[in-house]
Amino acid sequence: MEMMKLNYFVKASSTILLSLTVFLLAIQNVYADKSLQVKAPVINAQAAVVVEESSGRVLYEKNANQKRSIASTTKIMTAIVALENADVDEEVIISKRAAGIGGSAIGLQSGQKFTLREMLYALLMASANDAAIAIAEHIGGTVEDFSKMMNIKAASLGMDRSNFVSPHGLDRDNQYSTAYDMALITIEALKNPLFAEIVSTKSSYIPGHNLYNTNELLGSCPGVDGVKTGYTGKAGRCLVTTVKRGDMRLISVVLGSPTNTARANASRDLIDYCYESFSMHKLLNAGDVYAEVPVYRGIEGCVSLKADENIVMPLSKAEVEILKMNRSVPELLNAPVYAGTDTGFIEYEVSGRVLAGSILKVSKDIRRKTMLDYLKDVLYSWGKVMREGMFSWV
Repeated sequence: MEMMKLNYFVKASSTILLSLTVFLLAIQNVYADKSLQVKAPVINAQAAVVVEESSGRVLYEKNANQKRSIASTTKIMTAIVALENADVDEEVIISKRAAGIGGSAIGLQSGQKFTLREMLYALLMASANDAAIAIAEHIGGTVEDFSKMMNIKAASLGMDRSNFVSPHGLDRDNQYSTAYDMALITIEALKNPLFAEIVSTKSSYIPGHNLYNTNELLGSCPGVDGVKTGYTGKAGRCLVTTVKRGDMRLISVVLGSPTNTARANASRDLIDYCYESFSMHKLLNAGDVYAEVPVYRGIEGCVSLKADENIVMPLSKAEVEILKMNRSVPELLNAPVYAGTDTGFIEYEVSGRVLAGSILKVSKDIRRKTMLDYLKDVLYSWGKVMREGMFSWV
């Protein structure tokens, strides 16, 4: 009887100990998961997005696809359309319409002449509406025709929730965009060296005008080197920011903030959050071998499949822990096979969501065996058997 009680006590103790161990491990995993996460900031803005430039991955969003007035951030589109359709040394003549525009302006006078380069500096640094009109008329002939060019460019970039009717961004019916679309055009604009140079400049000069950049984050937030501010009564305070720290460049878009301070604080908080939460990871190396596939009736028995491109992605610490690679390749290829042929793919996923992928390509040509090749194989095998038999006899 005493032995039965002892056995029962041992079993009960073991069960309790096992349950306690499982509970402690569960608690440890919960805290481990939390330790890998950085809490996203609460921002005082109607819409926002942060996108990593090279991959286009969205790292943060709040109403990112909501159609909104975007004020003078419109001038990012104005600038890139201008840069793609004219020489920056061309002469721009200021019209009465340009000289008479209201809002943010530098006081251009009808009949004055400037280079397109000078007008772009006024447009992007001082947010000059008069420069916006002058640029539009010079390139498009009219503001209306230039706006059509803006929409064509938007469509080419997949900005399907945007529509432009002016080059300056003053409140107009049927003029709108989204935080995400503004990130897309900013990534495109930054490919132009002159655009990148202008938006990173704090002060400059064109004949008769000192220019000062309206972007309050230039020089006050580490790594910030652009891009554009905006304000109207309908749009609120807007700010598109580009920032580079280490090997990661981010595009931050904040729309509909109540004050300049609020938009600056929101931008800083989002930028800091994304740099604390994410880092760049190379997932795939172009040219590296990721599979070997047998080749039926090939002069060689198998062929390598190589990655078609580099894949570098921003990942959070938690994502790195659970990142999964999936590979899809054929079990067998029939000869002949040809170098560069798409043959399978590789992709990376987190919790069932695919983050990136690439085609795998055949690394080299492998021809089909001929009767002569088979005869050579037979003769080689026969010779090998004879040699081995001779040595064994000796």
